[in-house]
Amino acid sequence: MPWWQWLVDVLGGVLLLVALYAVALVVRRRWISRAGGTFDLSLRAGELRPGRGWVLGVGRYAEDTLQFFRIFSVVPRPMDVVVRAEVEYLGQRPPEASEASALYAGHVIVSCRRAQGLIELAMAESAVTGFLSWLEAAPPGQSPRPV
Repeated sequence: MPWWQWLVDVLGGVLLLVALYAVALVVRRRWISRAGGTFDLSLRAGELRPGRGWVLGVGRYAEDTLQFFRIFSVVPRPMDVVVRAEVEYLGQRPPEASEASALYAGHVIVSCRRAQGLIELAMAESAVTGFLSWLEAAPPGQSPRPV
């Protein structure tokens, strides 16, 4: 078999893998949003260095948790889970210049504290309102958390 046929076969295989990856991303996104609404969310946890460490993704509320799914992953499990009873709202701020290019346009940054340390969530203003309402809400038998 000539070398160019090998090249065509390899390129065809690579294109097939890229197409399968794209289909897997679409199917995963549909699967994530089946149980309720999702919203664009970016997350930064651990060492909070200016402008670094942001991960783009999708957020989904599930009972007493906020689940975070990476946008370009095909893994069906959330990358991180924020438990309502364990998170404390610290405030919000606009993105700094070094962060603006790493985040979705128009998002604000919400700072929170949990047992694992500080966490920052970047979301739209309307999603911040929903997040704060979710934090204030409490299931029956539990006192609401102050925000």
